[in-house]
Amino acid sequence: MVDFSLSDTERDIRDWVRNFVQRELMPLEPEVLRRERAGQRGLTKEELLELQDKAKEAGFWGVQTPEEYGGMDLSAVMTALIEVELGRTYVPFRFGGYADNILYYANEEQKQRYLLPTIEGTRKSCFAITEPGAGSDAKNLRTTAVRDGDDWVINGEKTFITGGIDADFVMVFAVTDREKGANGGVTCFLVDRDMGWKSEPIDIMGPDERQPAALVFDNVRVPAENVLGEVGNGFGLAMQWIGRGRYLLPARALGACERLVEMGSEYAQNRETFGAPIADRQAIQWMIADSAVEIEALRWLILQAAWQVDRGMDSRHAQSIAKLFGATHANQIVDRVLQIHGGMGYTKELPVERWYRDLRLLRIFEGTDEIQRRTIARNVLKGHASISGVLG
Repeated sequence: MVDFSLSDTERDIRDWVRNFVQRELMPLEPEVLRRERAGQRGLTKEELLELQDKAKEAGFWGVQTPEEYGGMDLSAVMTALIEVELGRTYVPFRFGGYADNILYYANEEQKQRYLLPTIEGTRKSCFAITEPGAGSDAKNLRTTAVRDGDDWVINGEKTFITGGIDADFVMVFAVTDREKGANGGVTCFLVDRDMGWKSEPIDIMGPDERQPAALVFDNVRVPAENVLGEVGNGFGLAMQWIGRGRYLLPARALGACERLVEMGSEYAQNRETFGAPIADRQAIQWMIADSAVEIEALRWLILQAAWQVDRGMDSRHAQSIAKLFGATHANQIVDRVLQIHGGMGYTKELPVERWYRDLRLLRIFEGTDEIQRRTIARNVLKGHASISGVLG
């Protein structure tokens, strides 16, 4: 028997997050929109910390952080459910107490300098592998690190680095053996900003919280003790970071789609043309129906991928499917909702166009639609994944 119900604990956690979003975040939406229209960040750093502290007082801290580091260590399924709830608002909030998964490979001295302060929120990290000529083709790295005595000297440029503007340190991936390349010739370094790397913001169509940066390394000297993991094993760490939770990206988009369709349905029932609500028009009804079907399908794709993670299964195929379906259909859904709102949907008076710009990124970052299709097709063609799914 297949049981789709939530446990009492799961439901309690989901409901607490839902109430937190409604009570603490949604009331901030008008001010967030006003600030973004003025070219400002939706939330200041101080406001984000204040909200995170409120959540921490209720025990929400480090959602997936191991208990030994003060976190909740929640399951993948529960984390996905939380992301759905957070996605129902465009207020740029995330729970505190988080650190990049590959930082747990740090040695004890590095944990004191990087991991623990990141979890505590006193330091900020960023992950830098993408380069002007190495985006989807991550193996085509050009940034180099050359050993010089007790140091490594890094030269190169990274681009579209999320968090690169504010980061105190970067996990940067550089080629240390050109002949080996991704097969043992890439190394990850923990590089503090005061070691000399520079960052420049990149203007994008999305909100400022998403604004990435270009990072420049010009003879940046890094002590050998700042290698994360082992020399040459960096590409494997990078793939672990990239694949750490692709199911969470469409999960947050799912929450946005739920809210958007609710907004579209309410507007359609109140907006009249030719003496009747536009909700009576078949064209509008089909938009709502198609969106409802896609939302439900996405929900189960996400939860199946998370379920596989919790059971220690190889979930990469399921996560690629959820990421691809979520990216393409979330963009279709927000486009329909904007169409339902007509001219008002195209204005900045409503948040629909804001979500429109934000969701567009989902089709690009952490694996483009094209890369997901390539991965899915390769898995099927080579027999790595069954077209019958987990039920065989």
